[in-house]
Amino acid sequence: MDRYREIAVAFSRNGFGFFVKELGLDQVFSLPRRIFMQKNQQKHRKTAGERIRSFLEELGPTFIKLGQMASTRPDLIPKNIIKELEKLQDGIRPMDNEDINRIIEQELGAPADKVFQKFDFKPVGVASIGQVHQAVLKSGQQVAVKVQRPNIKKSIHTDIEILKELAERADQRVHWARKYQVREIVEELSDAIIRELDFVSEGRNADLMAKQFESDDHIIIPDIYWDYTTKRVLTMEYIDGIKVNAITELQEKGYDTKRLAERIMQAVYKQIFKEGFFHGDPHTGNLLALPGEKIAMIDFGMTGRLSQEMKTQLAHLLIALVRQKSSEVIKAVQKMGAVKDGVNHHVLSGDIDQFLIKYDNISKKHMRLGESITDLYAIANKHDIAIPTDLTLVGKAILTMEGVVEQLDPEADIVGTAEPFGKELIKEQYHPKQLAEDLFEQIQEYGDVIHDLPIAVKELTTLVKKRKLPIQVSIPEADSFFKKLDRIGNLLSFSIVLLAFSLIMVGLIIGSALGRQTSLLWDIPAIEVGFVIAMLMFSWMMYSIFKSGRF
Repeated sequence: MDRYREIAVAFSRNGFGFFVKELGLDQVFSLPRRIFMQKNQQKHRKTAGERIRSFLEELGPTFIKLGQMASTRPDLIPKNIIKELEKLQDGIRPMDNEDINRIIEQELGAPADKVFQKFDFKPVGVASIGQVHQAVLKSGQQVAVKVQRPNIKKSIHTDIEILKELAERADQRVHWARKYQVREIVEELSDAIIRELDFVSEGRNADLMAKQFESDDHIIIPDIYWDYTTKRVLTMEYIDGIKVNAITELQEKGYDTKRLAERIMQAVYKQIFKEGFFHGDPHTGNLLALPGEKIAMIDFGMTGRLSQEMKTQLAHLLIALVRQKSSEVIKAVQKMGAVKDGVNHHVLSGDIDQFLIKYDNISKKHMRLGESITDLYAIANKHDIAIPTDLTLVGKAILTMEGVVEQLDPEADIVGTAEPFGKELIKEQYHPKQLAEDLFEQIQEYGDVIHDLPIAVKELTTLVKKRKLPIQVSIPEADSFFKKLDRIGNLLSFSIVLLAFSLIMVGLIIGSALGRQTSLLWDIPAIEVGFVIAMLMFSWMMYSIFKSGRF
């Protein structure tokens, strides 16, 4: 509950008090009224992206990591906000030496000075989940040791539980939360954060990528030392290189930056289009330049996987973009995502045509593939076409890689380098061997259907004999239809009651006028009594109809 309160206050402090009210948290907690009433000057000085970044930094590691992962979804989040989220890479406070030593002892069985010949407590890299230190094994091998923050697992699980509850609350209360599928996004990002808590999984990712480039001497993946690796401590080969964004230093030391750019593009495209397993965040901090224009990749916490089908559709999309073929782009986008029944194909086609117009007079060399893909994903999201997470990560990875390559070689042909990979994939799709394999898989599927057919027919026959055949009827706009039916019924009831009231009054008036002889009956004020009873009945009927809201 204290953490809930901290989050609510952080929302308000950063200019998002309206969101606290929309979720009803102001009714749950006794928050200071000044939080909602004061005009925060920072709110007016800062942009929405800056306030979101400030909010995430204020709440610590889980929210910082959430922001970093959200920056990989340009299909959902505006570019100006993504630029701020990308700054979350920096400014995180390092851990205390005592905490580092305690975690190493818990995980490796002894303090750092006993496990390693030398251990530098000054970190070479600090992140939201852990930090990296330089060390030397007893064998003399230089290594990098990644140590997880203390109690981070418990903290992250608590924050994720709260985030999921807030997302559920928003889904029930706020229209835009349902429209943008906030609950599903929180679920997706939360699962990704939890996966990154397991350093063993990160080590396996590094080993898989090392196999991809075992025949390529120009791409270096650090070795993992499994005897010194657990879920909370990761020990890998230390690579001393120059960050690829240090252009001046690279040029001073004689590096060919154009060749470095070419090798980065080749490596990333090979992973995406050929291997189907790729580095999800190839930014400048994760790419190092080594002598001989070699490229070292580090930090494998964020990775993506593509099936053969996903790779093929991505290749079709690439070729369609190069050819500027609207119909082919639409077909590729639809095959890549789950298309709902209500998609307006005419409007979708118009949006994609409008998207392609801006590339009419741009040469292939100056096209930006990552930007194009993420823009298309944004169009797909607008039309409720759900693109798989790994495919959205492809767009972010290529977009990030483009930013790195442009610094190294402003004239790099990013699309031209990718095109051969796409064409090769399409050729493989129509290769006789691949066609034979696809045909064999289809025959197996049809065989399974035929094999299960007698069982299905038998079950259907049994249900028919028992007169228990389930029938589901779907009537479009049924709710609207029944509301109109209720309204008609209530109007008829109103008319009947009004008619009855009129007949009673007329009968009483006529009877009073014709009745001349005196009797006890005529001493009773029948008109008045009848009028009161009729009015009560009329009032009760009117109240019931209006209360239903369907008059």
